[in-house]
Amino acid sequence: MAIAVYPGSFDPATFGHLDVIKRASLVFDQVIVGVLYNSSKSPLFSVEERVNILEKATGDIPNVVIKKFEGLSVTFARESKAQVIVRGLRAVTDFEYELQMAQTNRVLAPDIDTFFVTTSLEYAYLSSTIMKEVAQYGGDLSRFAPPAITEQLMKRLRERNMLRTCPK
Repeated sequence: MAIAVYPGSFDPATFGHLDVIKRASLVFDQVIVGVLYNSSKSPLFSVEERVNILEKATGDIPNVVIKKFEGLSVTFARESKAQVIVRGLRAVTDFEYELQMAQTNRVLAPDIDTFFVTTSLEYAYLSSTIMKEVAQYGGDLSRFAPPAITEQLMKRLRERNMLRTCPK
């Protein structure tokens, strides 16, 4: 059985992330989406919230499992019995970083390959950071993520009093 892991912070997930997950699910028998817990960062959503949001967003894909993890992606891949780490690429700048990470992972775990998926053109501009910024200013999020995600994002921004207005 070919198992792949797709690690990331997913704070929050976007249509670009979901595109990579769906396309990877067509190639591998099982895709384990690893939601990274990083104690040195302050994400908008807790790791448990991000897991729950992704479980809802991917509930229609039978061979996708969402799990939280901490530490190295190669360690998570080994613990998951995966042979492959999936990474999404939006632009050349992503490639430079991701290639360096793939080569490092190959040194750490020669038995685990990296599988690059180029994001569909309609999502090539999209990132969690961009989506959060547009949300803070009340922009239309319908082209960034499904309602289950965007509604949670807006709720969290309201809770934290992070909504802004554009100067006139």
